Amino acid sequence: MASVAELKERHAAATASVNSLRERLRQRRQTLLDTDVEKYSKAQGRTAVSFNQTDLVCCRTLLGHSGKVYSLDWTPEKNWIVSASQDGRLIVWNALTSQKTHAIKLHCPWVMTCAFAPNGQSVACGGLDSACSIFNLNSQVDRDGNMPVSRVLTGHKGYVSSCQYVPDQETRMITGSGDQTCVLWDVTTGQRMSIFGGEFPSGHTADVLSLSINPLNTNMFVSGSCDTTVRLWDLRIASRAVRTYHGHEGDINSVKFFPDGQRFGTGSDDGTCRLFDMRTGHQLQVYSREPDRNDNELPIVTSIAFSISGRLLFAGYSNGDCYVWDTLLAEVVLNLGTLQNSHEGRISCLGLSSDGSALCTGSWDKNLKIWAFSGHRKIV
Repeated sequence: MASVAELKERHAAATASVNSLRERLRQRRQTLLDTDVEKYSKAQGRTAVSFNQTDLVCCRTLLGHSGKVYSLDWTPEKNWIVSASQDGRLIVWNALTSQKTHAIKLHCPWVMTCAFAPNGQSVACGGLDSACSIFNLNSQVDRDGNMPVSRVLTGHKGYVSSCQYVPDQETRMITGSGDQTCVLWDVTTGQRMSIFGGEFPSGHTADVLSLSINPLNTNMFVSGSCDTTVRLWDLRIASRAVRTYHGHEGDINSVKFFPDGQRFGTGSDDGTCRLFDMRTGHQLQVYSREPDRNDNELPIVTSIAFSISGRLLFAGYSNGDCYVWDTLLAEVVLNLGTLQNSHEGRISCLGLSSDGSALCTGSWDKNLKIWAFSGHRKIV
């Protein structure tokens, strides 16, 4: 029987070996990549998008939550937003008028994610109860004004961190969980159709925090995890991940497909956003900011979104900043955190309207804000 000291020594040696291999792998990848998006764009004479403080302005603040806002989602077609908060409520907003159309009290207040159905008639949410609850917005409320749950998807063995309907399919949804798996559900029956990860060796080795479905090929989706990797999955082949993407050095809090469906972006605890090529697995670009002056640490990236053209990357940070990156030049063209009426706390979530005309941000300051583009519509 090995002593504690011997076990510690073995663990230290194994850790050193892993770090050495990781560094060799990073160097090998670097030699295979002769350039990145930024260097190529500059070599082609491209210049960064010119943005000023009047090109993206806060036109509305949505007030109504009494706790931190954790998640939001836009309807695919209408100007509605659903938000989930620490106050244990889902609120559906009319983004044009700031009016609340629904305020749904949840059985479990510890909600982490929410999503609109493609037809805009239902909303889903999940959290620490390890379940995904679905509400039909056309349902009659009870005497106390509460909306009944129309379906509960149970089967995860850990918290539900993310949920997303398969585009144009109200009957299918994908969830990600702290149990290290993603699940494809039949919403009509409440049954699990496929499980991605778990027992299979190519699955995640830590909590799944985020997922994104390919907008142009809805059989493919990516998941980001606390194991610092992103994995690509095919809904038709649940037994193994199609590809694993490395590069981050911290939890991956947000993943989002690029509009062309060939690339995707990530945001991580390591303070960086990254752009990956889905097909080759290459890391195309790192979007990294300077450390905060106070503590010399990089704020965490909590959420990301792309403009419809893909030229802009919006990234929310734990210190309340919201950077607008030029994806080609890897330069920050605007920081919403420095503008008038900006949030006073951590940016926890953000999303772009389906027509690309507005950005919504949610924060730990309990508010949501809608930002409208007054210029650069072609670039956006």
